[in-house]
Amino acid sequence: MIRRWLSERLNLRLRFVLPISAIVIACMTVVSGFLIKRQADGYRRELQTNGETIIKILAVNAESGVLFESPYELDALLGTLHRFASVDYCLIRNLDGQVISSLGQNRLTPDDLSPFRDSVYLSKTLVSRHFVDGQGHKVLIIMAPITTERKTVQRESLGLTAGLDPSLTASTVSESIGWIELGMSVSSVDEATKAATEAAILLAFVVLLVTILVVAIVVNAVVKPITSLARATDQISRGDFSTVVQISRGDEIGQLADVFNRMTRTLKHSREEIEQYNRTLEEKIIERTRQLDDAQAQLIQSEKMSAIGQLAAGVAHELNNPLGGILGYAQFTLEKLRKNAPDKTTSKEIDSYIRYVSDIELQARRCKTIVQNLLRFSRSSRTVEFNETDINQTLEQTLTFVEHQLRISQIELMVDLAPNLPRIQGNSGQLQQVLTNLIINAMHASAPGTTITVSTRYCPALGEFSGTVEVAIADHGHGIARENLTKIFEPFFTTKEVGKGTGLGLSVSYGIVKEHGGEIMVESEVGRGSTFTIIIPVQKQELSADKTNEAKSGQMA
Repeated sequence: MIRRWLSERLNLRLRFVLPISAIVIACMTVVSGFLIKRQADGYRRELQTNGETIIKILAVNAESGVLFESPYELDALLGTLHRFASVDYCLIRNLDGQVISSLGQNRLTPDDLSPFRDSVYLSKTLVSRHFVDGQGHKVLIIMAPITTERKTVQRESLGLTAGLDPSLTASTVSESIGWIELGMSVSSVDEATKAATEAAILLAFVVLLVTILVVAIVVNAVVKPITSLARATDQISRGDFSTVVQISRGDEIGQLADVFNRMTRTLKHSREEIEQYNRTLEEKIIERTRQLDDAQAQLIQSEKMSAIGQLAAGVAHELNNPLGGILGYAQFTLEKLRKNAPDKTTSKEIDSYIRYVSDIELQARRCKTIVQNLLRFSRSSRTVEFNETDINQTLEQTLTFVEHQLRISQIELMVDLAPNLPRIQGNSGQLQQVLTNLIINAMHASAPGTTITVSTRYCPALGEFSGTVEVAIADHGHGIARENLTKIFEPFFTTKEVGKGTGLGLSVSYGIVKEHGGEIMVESEVGRGSTFTIIIPVQKQELSADKTNEAKSGQMA
């Protein structure tokens, strides 16, 4: 966590300076602490050595004064201690513990010193120990015995041999005749240690400042060109390839700057090539898009003409019947007019003539409607215009083409159109093509004697879903296998026999319905028939992308 925070908050300079400074501080702390401790120990050893030397000298010189218990001689001896600032006090005692001579004042209580003195009396050797008085001052107490030498002569050594062998006449014995107690203040050592500590801290601080300064200079020499490179990189990321890094150095950073400048020139050249290629590519895309639009228009038109070819026989028969009636009524009327003079024509005959001419007009209008629907259906246009369209009317116009073929195929057509359907935004010609394709496909899939049902209905708006108009075309044919439901809208896929289908009808129909913002849903079961449902919103919706094949096939049974 700390490392992550430091990496996010600190810049490169601080990342160099702080760790190095921390290392220097740690090293200086360890080294200074070691040196200060060593120097303090040296001061203490020196103080103890001086004290032991002083007390040994005093013990030798105080022998006669203690033997004769001469305070004057001992006071004169202790007076020499004034030259030593570290001496607090000095006491000379006899074997009975009486103070014969003293110098200075002992700030320690007898209770503090009694155990120490008892141990010294028993050991009869020089002993030192540190004490702390009631005011917190440290005192070094050194005690040493005052000894004298005494010669003894054994009785066995007396006699004739006394003058022959000196070693047999007498022996020297050392015995304690008193004690010297020397108290030395440790404050001088503490002051020296404190001064050494302050000097070490000051030295460490100076070394730290010098180190930080040197490191900052070195780091700045490294970071500054890196900052220039980062600034140049940012400008390049903004599209400014004219940036040149001015770093004249012979080290790795200088090599990096040279490589960076070469990379910038290469990127600038590549970008110019890409821009030139993009300009050319845009022209190619525009041309290719135009070609694809032409190809799509030709594809739709070719599929439309294929449907027209299939409808030709039915249209010819539909036109033949009214034309035969027109011809018969016209010939009959003409023959009647030729035989009867105008002045001899009765009112009954005039009424029959009017009825014949009315029938001629009716059949002529029927022919005109069929021809107009056929022309509208076959018309080719590069631009698709969407207008308010009555889906029921479009469906009725489509049925005029296919009714005859359904009768020839012995297939019954049932039509159930919902009244008062709202108009949709669409192209009537393209919707006719979709309806024609679906009805013809239903006819090809149906056996004689079956029924094809065409129905429409309105689904009102519900929540965020807008209202839609639905056209359902249901047959009782052989159906579509489940594994083919996701493929039927793919170009050139067909389940018909070779030569009976191009595989483009449903693909083109799907594209047309998509352009209207709608969907084609399929429900099919093998052996029981299929139902294709065209769903078109009342208000055309723009779709961002085509759905997958599963969406194409809709909710399948």
